[in-house]
Amino acid sequence: MKIIVVGAVAGGATVASQIRRELPDAEIVVYEKGRDMSFANCGLPYYLGNEIEDRSKLVQASADSFKERKEIAVHLYHEVTAVDTANKSVIVHNHLTNATTEENYDKLILSPGCKAVRLPQLKGSDITFPVRTLEDTDIIEQHIEQYDVRKALVIGAGYISLEMIENLKNRGLDVTLLHRSERLLKTMDAQFLPHLMNCLKEESIKTQLNDEVATIEGRTVTFKSGFSEDYDLVIEAVGITPNTDFLENSHLVLNDKGYIVTDEYFQTSSQDVYALGDAIETFYMHTGAKTTVALAWGAHRAANLIAGNLAGKMKAFNGLLGTNIIRFFDHAIASVGISEAEAKEYGAAHVSFDQYPQARYMPRSHPMHISVYYDKETRQILRACFFGKQGVDKRVDVIATAIIAKMTIDDLKDIEIAYAPPFSAPKDIVNMIGYRAK
Repeated sequence: MKIIVVGAVAGGATVASQIRRELPDAEIVVYEKGRDMSFANCGLPYYLGNEIEDRSKLVQASADSFKERKEIAVHLYHEVTAVDTANKSVIVHNHLTNATTEENYDKLILSPGCKAVRLPQLKGSDITFPVRTLEDTDIIEQHIEQYDVRKALVIGAGYISLEMIENLKNRGLDVTLLHRSERLLKTMDAQFLPHLMNCLKEESIKTQLNDEVATIEGRTVTFKSGFSEDYDLVIEAVGITPNTDFLENSHLVLNDKGYIVTDEYFQTSSQDVYALGDAIETFYMHTGAKTTVALAWGAHRAANLIAGNLAGKMKAFNGLLGTNIIRFFDHAIASVGISEAEAKEYGAAHVSFDQYPQARYMPRSHPMHISVYYDKETRQILRACFFGKQGVDKRVDVIATAIIAKMTIDDLKDIEIAYAPPFSAPKDIVNMIGYRAK
């Protein structure tokens, strides 16, 4: 059996490895259009902030190591430009030799990922960069070192934007956040926005909100408001879009935003073609609603299930919850479940309060902000969001586990949380969510 995998970062590299374990005799070929494979995409901002000092730690595997240890052929700088599902073949363009070949498959696994959205008004600028690949990161690092960068503009207000703001600030740069609205970090509940703004103020991060870039000339950025400022570095982090243009004539079903539609076995609309990772449409575990989630857990779970399914161990995906967390200086922000907008569309009930995550009398104890949406009739937990300095990861993970276990919001009262003053309170935040829900 010949299995072709498109993409060699988190999803592609993982599914290839998992398939090798399940099918030791299969021929596995991976095509990656970029320079690098299997790198820690989520760690890139922390390398640029000098928190990760050893760049080699970002690279999990190489083409040589995959060939030597797993008998998997990985071809870098090889881009799959078309898929013919009728003839079970792909067109591959070698960017090193400019040669194009047609390769046949028995099974095809698509993990093309997403690309950064680029702003047309910044095209041609030599100080503007996305942060999506290790190659992007190397270019930014070289730019910072070569030009002694002191002043940076970060465009956008999502995960990458905030992580880059934190890390560039920690590196000693003067950082400005630019966003076209006042609504920052949409994975966070809107009521926590004042707390996030306070964090930005405390860290002396300048904010340019309700504004956009009009033009850039050299180092001078002119905004639509008419304000102009000089910067040494501009980071574009305004969103992502799926790398699925090459599937235009493949007859594979894509959704209205270009994401690959898959079933609960990660099979696409074409037999023998599977897909995983950031570029697929998936669904929430607890509501069944369709969604797209660019997070690592879903890709790794899909890799394991696809490999098992190819080996005949059929098991359906149960869905995901989009559990996420971000560190922003000395705070953490986390959420789980459907979006806040979706929760409001459901007409969900809402409980919100502040509570110390540990004994209030402990040194450095700081209140956590809690927001939870639930179905008032069934008592099903739909969404939770946490903002605080300590214990945010613990609470969001407990709520994620409770949702998976189909616990109601009232059941949270019965979870026995480990208690000692440095860690929690006799009635933990998790318990109090249950007690406060009406």
